[in-house]
Parts: sequence; structure tokens; C-alpha cells
Amino acid sequence: MFPDRVVSGMRPTGLMHLGHYHGALKNWIRLQSELPCLFFVADWHALTTHYEEPGVIEKNTWDMVVDWLAAGVDPSQATLFIQSRVPEHAELHLLLSMATPLGWLERVPTYKDHIENLAGRDLATYGFLGYPLLQAADVLIYRATQVPVGEDQVPHVEMMREIARRFNGLYGKEPGFERKALDAVKKLGSKRARLYAELRSAWHQEGDAAALEQAEAMLDEAGSLSNIDRERLFGYLKGSGKIILVEPDVELTRAARLPGLDGRKMSKSYGNAISLREDPAAVTKKIRTMPTDPARVHRSDPGDPLKCPVWQLHEVVSDAATRKWVMQGCTSAGIGCLDCKQPVVEAVLAEQEPMHERAQQYLDDPSLVRAIVADGCDKARKLAQETMRDVRETMGLSHLS
Repeated sequence: MFPDRVVSGMRPTGLMHLGHYHGALKNWIRLQSELPCLFFVADWHALTTHYEEPGVIEKNTWDMVVDWLAAGVDPSQATLFIQSRVPEHAELHLLLSMATPLGWLERVPTYKDHIENLAGRDLATYGFLGYPLLQAADVLIYRATQVPVGEDQVPHVEMMREIARRFNGLYGKEPGFERKALDAVKKLGSKRARLYAELRSAWHQEGDAAALEQAEAMLDEAGSLSNIDRERLFGYLKGSGKIILVEPDVELTRAARLPGLDGRKMSKSYGNAISLREDPAAVTKKIRTMPTDPARVHRSDPGDPLKCPVWQLHEVVSDAATRKWVMQGCTSAGIGCLDCKQPVVEAVLAEQEPMHERAQQYLDDPSLVRAIVADGCDKARKLAQETMRDVRETMGLSHLS
């Protein structure tokens, strides 16, 4: 009924590091060549935990967009925009809040984790409690079919699905819906109408998922139907009503966990990160001074790569032959720690070289970045406005359109 579409965003926390690249951006770059993608800077979300520090958001926003472009996110394939430039996000967030149970927000696992782990911050605000609902609005407003996330974010997407389902259940029952749906069935033609009825019956009476899938495929191919009739038939098929908000599916991120320089998760707050566009000399120094297996005190001591943070980097950036050389050389004391680190240095610098090249044009002319984002905001807002017209109408607010 609605075209496949990917939506994802990131909070502007400043310069991005290689952990972001391997954890998320590589997936964005893959997806942008497969499906229509919208990637946004979640600047409102930055305020949910750092509302007292607004001065850094603007600089962090532009730094992050340049990093996306440097990494290979292509504005000719994907739409890049800033959340706050599309005010419809806030409107949908407000309207969804009218019917979202408070308990749904309180049970989000990351809400509890942040309360425990960020005890030094005042997070007793609605903005922080409600950020999963704003997150849902960010996705639902574009009727996204897929959201790329890591496993820890799956509960957020499930809540988005529940919110969409609840909204459609509350507001998708237009007056005379069943009569209009039956009239739409007739427009399929006698053969397809009969098949539709049989498949719908198989789904409702027997829970036959294959029948549901076949019926949905038939509706997708029914070129004679108007969009509104197609929506009605999808809703009638599933036993709901008119589908206004789409339930997105999880696109689990294919992530290679890139550890930090000390073996922990790479994070700026840990001081163990390598920025995407970091100076090559600084990168070299950071890797060459990384801690290694503490049991390997002397060059002649054999080591255990599994106890060494450098090995964790090899597992992500080195090929099989290099890893074999490291494993054999370290355990036999055939190579020293600096020998082991050199292939990592070379691999990281080689990965970063095209990023430096792509970024330079935007650093030389920042207006290029502004133009990309302005164009993306226009495209995103048109899609958002289409959704909001339907939302307002179903909630009795069409007089505001």
C-alpha cells in the first residue's frame, strides 16, 4: 500500500568516530542504494538529556552532517535533513501523546537504564520520558517500512508499531467503512473479488498467513484501484480499518563492533575514540600507544591476542591472512607489539583517506552542506505534510489544514 522507505536519525553529539561508522553509517550507505532513505539529525532529541547546553547543538549538527557525507552517505540517493526544520514531527508527537498510555513510556528499557546510568543529570522531565514517543513520531510521520537499529533499540521499534496499531484502531474507522470497503471489492473485478473474499476468510478464520500475504500482493498489483480504495481493502483484509500510520519493521543493523583504544566500547566520553576525520599523525600515535597484553612485559615474552585490545581492532579492520600472522607471531613472540599494531594503523588510515577527500569540499565551501540539508528538509516536509493531512482529518482537525 505504501512504498518501502527507510528512516533513521542520530543525535548531534559532535564529531563522529569509527565506532559510529562501523556500527551504523556503513549500513546507511548500503541501504541508500537499495531503498528510499531519509536520514535526519535528531536535534530535538539532543535537548532531552542536554537541555541546559543548547549552545553546542548547532555546531555539532553541521559537524555530524559533514561526517555523514565524508563517510559516503550520498545526498543524490538519500534525503538528509534536520528534525527541527520539519515542525510536523512535533505536531504528530503532540497528537500521539493524547492516546499513548503513560505505562508504555515508563516500560522502555533504555529509559530505566538512562535513569540509573545518568544519575548526575536531572532527567525528571517530560521531554526525557516522552522521547520514545517523539522517536515514534519521527518514523511514523514518513510511513517508514523499515528502521535500521541495533538489538538494544528493538523495543523502541516495537513500541512504534503498537502506537501505530492503536492509532489506526482508534481513528481508522471512517463512517461507513465496511460499505465503502465492499464497494471497493467490486472494483477488483469478479475473479479477483472472489479470490479476495476467499483469502480474507482464510486469514480471519484460520490465521493463514500465506493467504494474507497473497491477498496483500494482489492488492499491490491492482492498478485499477485508487489509493483510498486500496487503503480500505488493506484495512478490511486485516480486520482493522483505514491504515493511516504504517507499522515499521526492524532492520537489524549488520554491525561490526569496533572497540575503543582501551578495549571498551568506543566512546568520546571514555576518551578512547578515533574520529572519522582525525589527523593521520594523531591516529598513528593513538594506535601505536595502545595498551597490549599486560602479561607481555618484554619483547621476548609470548602474548595472548585474546587479552589484547589491539587484537579486537584486527578482528574488524584486518583480513584473515593478517590475523593469522598476528596470532602466530604474538603467541610465539615472533613479532613485537609495534609490529602487530602497524597493519591496524595502515588499515585505519586507508579507511579514512577517502573520508578526508570527500569532506574537504564541504569544509572549503560550507554552503554546499547547507544546500543539501535545505533540499532534504523540503523533501522531508512534503512527505510529513501528506501524513499530517490524513492524521488531522481522522482526528477531527481537518479545519486546521
